[in-house]
Amino acid sequence: MSKVTRRAGVWLWRWRRSPLRRTSDVVEAWILLVAWVLALAGGLLAGLVTAGAMQQSAQHVRERSRPVSAVLKPGTTQADARPTSGAVVWGTVRWSEPDGSTHTGRTRVPATATPGSHVTVWTDGHGTLMPPPASAADTAFQSVLGGLWAGTATVGLVIGGAKLVQSRLDRRRFDQWAEEWARVDTRWGRKTG
Repeated sequence: MSKVTRRAGVWLWRWRRSPLRRTSDVVEAWILLVAWVLALAGGLLAGLVTAGAMQQSAQHVRERSRPVSAVLKPGTTQADARPTSGAVVWGTVRWSEPDGSTHTGRTRVPATATPGSHVTVWTDGHGTLMPPPASAADTAFQSVLGGLWAGTATVGLVIGGAKLVQSRLDRRRFDQWAEEWARVDTRWGRKTG
């Protein structure tokens, strides 16, 4: 008998008929089988659904936002601009919507922009500033990462739940074993422990 066959026999012992097999062993085998199937299918489904939802949300943001040319207000200087990173700073800009209305707001602008220069800002079409939409590559990366996290979390929850049930079954089996030993020990006329 090869090593692989012996390992498979040990792994599948709960499924074989044996006078030592208990009902709880069969229940545990079914719970573990169902848990692994749910973990794999549920993890895959959760990952795909999450990635799809993130892609759809990013697409919705891209469709809703539009670039607008704005002027960096002359009163804004690098001293009043709160830095966000080395490449961008906060600045006050003024822009006009297609309907002719003029708006003013604070947004991130390039650190090299000087007051009075034109910068591109993103609005939602109703005069509200918003961050620039993520590129297709960034969206794809974030969606894949989100899908992996969701799938992993689902697998972890299902397997963790199965292990919790398995530990409860083990505790119950140990209690039953202790009771059986107590009965046998009493029959022999002595008490252990």
